[in-house]
Amino acid sequence: MKNLRKLLILILVGLFLTGCGKKDDTKSEEAKNLPKEKVSFLLDWEPNVNHAGLYVAMNKGFFEEEGIEVEVNQPPANGAEALVASGKADFGVSYQDTIAPAFASDEPLPVTAVAAIINHNTSGIISLKDKGIERPKDMEGHNYATWGLPIEQAILKQVITDDGGDFSKVELLPENVVNAVQAISGKIDSVWVFFQVDGVLAAKENVPINYFAFRDISPVFDYYTPILIANNDFLKNKEDVAKRFMRAFIKGYEYAAKNPKEAADILVKINPELDKDFAEKGMEYLADKYQDDAKYFGQIDPDRWNNFYQWLWENKLINKEIPKDFGFTDDFVNPEKLK
Repeated sequence: MKNLRKLLILILVGLFLTGCGKKDDTKSEEAKNLPKEKVSFLLDWEPNVNHAGLYVAMNKGFFEEEGIEVEVNQPPANGAEALVASGKADFGVSYQDTIAPAFASDEPLPVTAVAAIINHNTSGIISLKDKGIERPKDMEGHNYATWGLPIEQAILKQVITDDGGDFSKVELLPENVVNAVQAISGKIDSVWVFFQVDGVLAAKENVPINYFAFRDISPVFDYYTPILIANNDFLKNKEDVAKRFMRAFIKGYEYAAKNPKEAADILVKINPELDKDFAEKGMEYLADKYQDDAKYFGQIDPDRWNNFYQWLWENKLINKEIPKDFGFTDDFVNPEKLK
């Protein structure tokens, strides 16, 4: 009787494995039958945890399953937007704030935001703890390293003023800061950073800091950064290819969110110049923030998108009002539309 039971178990296991094998074979056959397409992708910066899902999708064969070959390049100094708009790249990483002037034009840049890579704004102001800058008003009497961008300075002025401070009492130092932790350890008092990079780096290097996030101060400043943009002609003329790319891209980010350590290892494996411990800590912080409270990865909330652009217009930071719901689409992340 025991032998019979063992035999039945072995048969059932064999049937299960055969079934799994057939499913894998079917997937492989489907991938073989798909027309092979090359898609070009421009980063916004050097590879980092913001891009982890892309590299996971490449490493895990998710793009291959969709018949997509991805060519990843780093952008020129002026960013990815112009090259994506010209058709020299199909997809690129951008930001809702920096792309705004290109949308506020009689001839808007022919690109569309197809996904929010991170659901909420993770940027804010970092400073050494002993500077006592715990809130925007505390920046009075201190200096700030600025990129010199009108939108950047207007946001900073707004949060300081709303907190009862005087923006004119903040010394603006034109600086192109590469390492914020190093900068605030020197002559710089405060820097605008993304926490998954410089906040994590400060913790790794045991540098005590203060940090406040813009989204915690005003919901208007919970805009989307970074975003995935795509060339409009590409989306129109190669919609199927774009959707195949996006299915794999989304799958990569969903996998990275569930497996942050493995995602960090993959990121470093493909980009060996990165520090493994730093990447792992960055992924620990970011894993639950890709999708966060969105219904699905990549979703852009129209109200948040529109409210930020309305604020820019009301504060005369763009030359033309950006129409409501302009510049983004849900068609390439909504699961119902990707089937």
